[in-house]
Amino acid sequence: MARKNTAAKAATGSSATKNYAGVWDNRMGFGKKPVVLVIDLLQGYTLPGAPLLAPGVVKCVKEVPALLDAARRKKVPVIHTRVLYNPANFEDGGMWIRKAPVLKSLVPGNQYAEFCPEVKPKKGETVIVKNYASCFFGTSLAATLTAMGCDTVIITGCTTSGCIRASAVDAVQHGFRPIVVRECVGDRHDGPHEANLFDINAKYGDVVSKAETIQYLKSL
Repeated sequence: MARKNTAAKAATGSSATKNYAGVWDNRMGFGKKPVVLVIDLLQGYTLPGAPLLAPGVVKCVKEVPALLDAARRKKVPVIHTRVLYNPANFEDGGMWIRKAPVLKSLVPGNQYAEFCPEVKPKKGETVIVKNYASCFFGTSLAATLTAMGCDTVIITGCTTSGCIRASAVDAVQHGFRPIVVRECVGDRHDGPHEANLFDINAKYGDVVSKAETIQYLKSL
């Protein structure tokens, strides 16, 4: 039975790849002026017992520091995002927080809303507060990237099926090259994680390895 299931999964993956080939598999590549975007790597996704705990995020947090070091050595800007709500009424969460009330833990003073120590912003790095999935929605990010002359957004953080996907879609719609670093993004479950990486790579940006991204940064 196990062999049959493995074969079925392989056939499905192969079929999807062949189905998309030549239609939704073009690569846009890196540009000349990148920014590294670190999306919501907060302790609420990594601390044991936290409602938002996501094993894939715990794993990706360990991968991100090396990429950040490579970017900082080359003076590539690093922008961090975090989610924070008004704890008095959560009205800044709109309908999304009604759909996902678990997000109510992301308020000032709650440890779950603090950055993971391994990827804490360095002094002088920009931090953008957002209230919804996309880093672009209701924030100054697009204007900031445009003013910086950015053409490439290297995306890390969480979660793949939520804020990563939404931000990649908005990045390409704003005229930037979204580069999602495979090892540096994570989710609650491998299924949504892999499905959304497939979709992002097919339609909205490039999903590339950490090694390739670091090599690109070193070449700048």
